Amino acid sequence: MSQPARELDPAHSARDLYGVELRRQRRIAGLSLDRLSDIVNYSKTHLHGVETGERLPLPPISEKLDAAFGTGELFQGLWGTVKREHTPRRFDHCLELEARAARIQAFGASLIPGLLQTEAYMRTLFTEAEPGRSPEEIEGLVAARLGRQEILRRTCPPDFWWILSEATLRQVVGGPAVMREQLRALLPLAYTRHTTIQVAPYGADTCALMSGTLILLTLPDNSTTAYQESFGYGETFDDRETVTRRVREYDHKKACALSPRESAALITTTLEIYEPCEPPRT
Repeated sequence: MSQPARELDPAHSARDLYGVELRRQRRIAGLSLDRLSDIVNYSKTHLHGVETGERLPLPPISEKLDAAFGTGELFQGLWGTVKREHTPRRFDHCLELEARAARIQAFGASLIPGLLQTEAYMRTLFTEAEPGRSPEEIEGLVAARLGRQEILRRTCPPDFWWILSEATLRQVVGGPAVMREQLRALLPLAYTRHTTIQVAPYGADTCALMSGTLILLTLPDNSTTAYQESFGYGETFDDRETVTRRVREYDHKKACALSPRESAALITTTLEIYEPCEPPRT
């Protein structure tokens, strides 16, 4: 016999508030879960889980719910709050700036940056980083990071520039299948109107002494904030001296990296490492 759903408390968490508001708006609209499922193209199981607080609303469901109910940006705003609940506190300010940035530049020394990660890649990271995490915690972290990637699909997205150490392509996360999917996901973004990816090959690290992750966030007023993270510790800098130094380091790294075309070729070559071997013909 299944357990009854717990009673939601909007004051307890943003997730509960989201579920309460979804149920309220659905009932006002006179829609069953089946009918709403057809409208927003999400499963009834997922919608029920969101309503009962058992699941997080996977992007881009919030935009679809606002469109279905005519609620402006209500659910999109609630999703922003839910997302912050499942993001490390040290990253809060960076997230706030990321949402408003006109240009985002990032460097990854050993891991693919979050905005470029596939779901399987990020899920592996969250699972292996702290083996004691519950499935609910992992789901929350994955949903929050997927939510960040909505910025890539905006009508007018920021200008993105990523520099990846070659180590990020060769550091196996989740096994060959996960890495194949991850590297293939990079290729369409290597050089587009709004995205650029460069790979810093082995031997280029002497151009700039950076480790971990560096994110440079430039707002429409041309002010820039730097966020740097290493070994689980992250810090935001907005003083002119530090930001200037970080921008210069990034520019050095950019100058030493391969061109976008050469980077795509290296990513393609590295993909061969993760391709399944065909059995020898007899």
